Amino acid sequence: MTTTTLYIGLMSGTSMDGVDGVLADFADGTIQTLEAAFVPFPPALRSDLMALQARGDNEIEREAQAANALAACYAACVAQLRAAAPGPVRAIAVHGQTIRHRPELGYTRQTNNPALLAELTGIDVIADFRSRDIAAGGQGAPLVPAFHQAQFGQPGRTRVVVNIGGIANISVLHGDGRVGGFDTGPGNVLMDAWIARHQGKEYDAGGAWASSGRVDAGLLAALKAEPYFALPAPKSTGRDLFHADWLDAVLDAHGRGIVAADVQATLTALTAHTIADAIHTSGGKVDAVYVCGGGAYNGTLLRELAAALGGSITVESTAVLGVAPNRVEALAFAWLGYRFVQREAGNLPVVTGARGARILGALYPA
Repeated sequence: MTTTTLYIGLMSGTSMDGVDGVLADFADGTIQTLEAAFVPFPPALRSDLMALQARGDNEIEREAQAANALAACYAACVAQLRAAAPGPVRAIAVHGQTIRHRPELGYTRQTNNPALLAELTGIDVIADFRSRDIAAGGQGAPLVPAFHQAQFGQPGRTRVVVNIGGIANISVLHGDGRVGGFDTGPGNVLMDAWIARHQGKEYDAGGAWASSGRVDAGLLAALKAEPYFALPAPKSTGRDLFHADWLDAVLDAHGRGIVAADVQATLTALTAHTIADAIHTSGGKVDAVYVCGGGAYNGTLLRELAAALGGSITVESTAVLGVAPNRVEALAFAWLGYRFVQREAGNLPVVTGARGARILGALYPA
């Protein structure tokens, strides 16, 4: 058996823009990123995946076809990373594309065809990371806090890592080694949906449109009245709750007459304020906040977050810690793949609510 320490991590998140991939080396227990790649989703695949977020006809066949197309995108990303590898790759760790996340009903669904990916690449594939945690009574999410602690934790200092993808989550890395974390609510998902509807764009680049508007205090209060925000951890969420219809229901009741740019500004504030509220209730003094995910590139959102935190906590990108914001989640799943091969647990029961530590993932041999 090969003893190579090279792994590929693949992540396609709730923003559904494409596949982020990293080539990582775990030699001597360290974590080193050697290469990164991004493969955008073809418009037809993105449309199919978006449609699978809601109930529809012929779902089983449509999901299977989308999974096959998704595997082809994963394989294209692997090909780019493999070309830069200094040796053989031990395994591909792939998250899949979440289309349902209902831990309260005992399941989560990440569309994927890992068998096809193993066939296309000739490399062992590790997939299905969330279901074992749910089987053990957990939320199946977030899974990244354990990796964040390994990569970003610092003794004696409390750091918060905020991942802002479609959904936002926080990892609270206490200086004494304790770790907390949960999904805070919408990240980019509502902002992306609103700008797509009004401007035909996939996202608000840099938060430019939001910065042209004004936060509506009444609408913000109505949005924050969603019961999810007041739930205690462990908790997780997704597009099953925060979607365009949810937003439209709030707007119908509280947003009539508000111009589109002001709605975008208010949605940006919603993401910032709910993250800040979560950090404020995390317990203890926070020394610094580091942001990853697509939201790290939204300057308006980061300024809003810093203001919502009171202006006294440093808010920076994870780039200052040595990992580009768009690489963190893919690297986290490479790490989870490495943990699987080492037969070491990948979840944190204190975060997910599982009955205990569990080895996460399922193997599809090459």
